Amino acid sequence: MVNRPQAPADPSHGSPRAPRTHGGWLTRGAEGRFSVYVPRDGEVVRWTEGPGRRFTGPVPLGGGGLLPFLAVAQGPDRYVHLVGIRPTDTGAEAGENHVELVHTVQFQTGRPNVEWKSIGHANGRAEWFGNPALAVDAQGRAHVFVRNRGGGVSARVQKDAGGWHPWWDLKGGRTDHNPVAAVNGEGLVELYTANDRGLLRYVQKEPGARPVVEPVVPAPVAPGTLTAVTGASGHVTAYYADGSGRICAWSPGRGLAPTPFATAVGGGPLTAGRCLIDGYDCTLLAQCDEAGGAALAAYLTEREDTGLYWTPSGPPVLGPPTLTADADGAAAVAALAADGGVIVTRQKPEPGLALEPWTRL
Repeated sequence: MVNRPQAPADPSHGSPRAPRTHGGWLTRGAEGRFSVYVPRDGEVVRWTEGPGRRFTGPVPLGGGGLLPFLAVAQGPDRYVHLVGIRPTDTGAEAGENHVELVHTVQFQTGRPNVEWKSIGHANGRAEWFGNPALAVDAQGRAHVFVRNRGGGVSARVQKDAGGWHPWWDLKGGRTDHNPVAAVNGEGLVELYTANDRGLLRYVQKEPGARPVVEPVVPAPVAPGTLTAVTGASGHVTAYYADGSGRICAWSPGRGLAPTPFATAVGGGPLTAGRCLIDGYDCTLLAQCDEAGGAALAAYLTEREDTGLYWTPSGPPVLGPPTLTADADGAAAVAALAADGGVIVTRQKPEPGLALEPWTRL
């Protein structure tokens, strides 16, 4: 009998069988319409915004037995790249649970995606060692990162003329199971992760190049809490919980050392995005509070000295919401409700960070 791999337990994210998403799984197309992508029952399903801000769906996008994890990212062309984890039958006879990474693209809002293609795993026939991070550079090339058997980071990058480069071993050790990728203002990809000694950043020196790891920066980091956003300066800022009830910011490009600047509302992961509030460029953070509800906070982008204050929002959720903005800079938010359903909200056209009532899709 085939022993199908189970979704790995992840202590930073609650139930190992709960669907989990990573990156911008609420996307905005070139024409301004939003789409929501969620792993469900072994595949990915999508809702698409239509007239009157009404969403239609869910529409199945396939995936062939995906585990309940999905990484999503867009490039400047607004194409939506999706990467999932799929179990394989290889090694099943020996009781081993092997997985591979698979990738697809949706080129237009509401249109079918291309066929899912396997991009393998850094360790070939591999068990689960961590969840992939995904970013799309200025040229539209997908960059996939995953923790490897040795505890370091491996990457696979699309070629200019199609296809993929071989897996690159980027080194490192005992890294977080959930790395975070971002694209800086120069269109280059950066990866952020942590280990028991501190924070790690992998950076590209030129487009399409192999990212290079920088020396570890000592700091206490709660596993699974990292997120990152690119600011108005073009530099990336990473956020994380330090395990002592504090939210910290780290932006090497700005010369910002790991700095506590806010109190955490929970112990789990963070998400981040940018929006306009009262005409000001603000960074929006989200985290689940101790009761399992979403809490949001905003501060002036790249002005950590101003601090931030949390506001509870919406019903209990499975993880922090994904955050993005519409064409006018207003915040758009989506989350997975406690029962696995999808809920969304938008920023109201009034002073401050005021959100409309949450709507269930």
